[in-house]
Parts: sequence; structure tokens; C-alpha cells
Amino acid sequence: MSKNRKSRIGTFGLCAFCAFILLSSCEDVIDVDLPETETRLVVNGIVRVDITQEFANVKIRFTESSSFFDDNTIAQVESAVILVGESDPEDPFNLNFGTSILKEFVPGTGIYEPDTVGNDVDDRIRTDFLNPNTTFFLIVEYQGRRYAGQTMYVPTVPIDNLEQGDETLFDDDDTEIKVTITDIPEEENYYVFDFQEGEFLALDDQFIDGQEFEFSFFPERDLSPGEELQVSILGADQQFFNYIDLLVEQTENDGGVFETPAATVRGNMFDVTGLDNREIFDNVGRPDSFALGYFAVIQELNQTIIID
Repeated sequence: MSKNRKSRIGTFGLCAFCAFILLSSCEDVIDVDLPETETRLVVNGIVRVDITQEFANVKIRFTESSSFFDDNTIAQVESAVILVGESDPEDPFNLNFGTSILKEFVPGTGIYEPDTVGNDVDDRIRTDFLNPNTTFFLIVEYQGRRYAGQTMYVPTVPIDNLEQGDETLFDDDDTEIKVTITDIPEEENYYVFDFQEGEFLALDDQFIDGQEFEFSFFPERDLSPGEELQVSILGADQQFFNYIDLLVEQTENDGGVFETPAATVRGNMFDVTGLDNREIFDNVGRPDSFALGYFAVIQELNQTIIID
């Protein structure tokens, strides 16, 4: 009896030892060779306009893309200028516009705002000047290169109704947010909805032209009772709509559309270094030379609800 017991204990000890060796070998560090990625300037230039305010809240953030697992690093640009005005229908590239010089007021943040210090002219952009014909150019000098982006001011429609629904999508803990808007008839309209925490939805009016439209959105994050949720609707043209729609698709479940996506999504900031033809406003002949990010000046309207 004693011998059999010792034998069983010895066998158990041998198995435990082998399991320990196997588990220990699983803890070895495995080096994964990731492809080298070229660093690029990243422009977070989404200017959200509240027309009830005197000035547009212009804050352009510049970073530099990094490796796969690292966060973007702050970038200090040599200069950043916004040209603003109404383009001449006969010559849309007539740059006889006003100038708003941007400055990094807090060193090391990478956030550039209109310069109002030490100038006779206030470089802030007044909201009463804005209309759908207002054109903007963002010109940036960075590491010997010049980048430029062009956009038009895009207004939007208000949110008619915002409420919490009772339906679920995949889980009993899902929260249904119901949004109602009324589309402008006989216009090609695009909308971007911001549900905060990096959750966006892009919508066009292909099937809802001129109609009141209600849709449901189920945030991926958990919303707690008593939590305040602000939903914003942003004006968008087709190019901005396509950009956000692609970013949402690529960054789903990945923490927000304005982080550098897994695959390169091109915005509207082009490398125009040395171009002497003002009618060429993209990187024709330079398919691999561009900045990441986007420049847009858009109206923002929002509503808030309290989660039940």
C-alpha cells in the first residue's frame, strides 16, 4: 500500500514538473517584426463652429505618426496660416483672401490658434462672416515641406428630437439612442453625428431627401443611469462624409476615429511643396507624399439627454 501511494505521488510530481516547464516556455517573449512605417504629419483640423458665438473656435492640432504600438508625438510646425474669403466664381483659385496666422500659445501642446497677441489685427474668424460660399485654405510648413488643405464652410440642420429607446442590438445592456432630423429638400446633404468618446456615424440623404428621418444608434460603450450624453450633428460635404465613413469602418472597436488608423486613410492635406500652378491643388505626381488627417470648417449643433 505504501509503495503504491509513493508511486502515485511520484507520477503526479513528474506531471506537475512537465506542466511547469510547458507553462514557463509559454512566457518567452516573441519578437514580431512589424513593417517599417514612414512618419507623417497628422493634422487634426476639424473646426466646429457655434454660430451663436462671435468667433469660430479654431484649434488645429499637429502630431507626427509613430510606430504601430506607440502614440503619436506632438509636432511643432514652422508656420500655420488659414486663408479665408469668398472665392470668385470666375476664378475659384483667386487667393485674395484674409489671413489668420496660427500660433502655439502653450508650448509643447501642438495646438495652434489664431494669433491675437501683439498684432494690430485680430486674426480670429468671425462667425457672422460664414456662409456656404466661404472658402478656407490651411497652409502648413513642416520640416521643409509645405502642406495645404482646402475646404468650404458647411452648415447643418438641427436635431429635432433626441431620446432613449427600449430596443437592444446584441446585448441586454445595449442602450438605444433615437435621433430625429429633417433633411433639406432638393439638396445633396451629408451629416456626421458625434456620440462622444470617439463614436461617430456618417449619414447621407440618398433615400431621405426632404423627409423627417429617425434612426437608432447603439453606443459600443456602456452608458450608466444618470449619465449625461451629448449628441452633436456636424455639417459635411461628400469628401468629409467619405473620410469619416472610412475611418469609422477601419477603427471600429478601436477607440476613436481621430487616432491613426491601422491602414492609411488619406484626408485633404496635400504636399504642395514647390508647386507653381495654383490650379493644381492635389499631389498629382506625388502619390506617396501627403499628410494624414483632415481640415474642415463645419457647423455643429447638439442636444443632450440623461440616460435612464
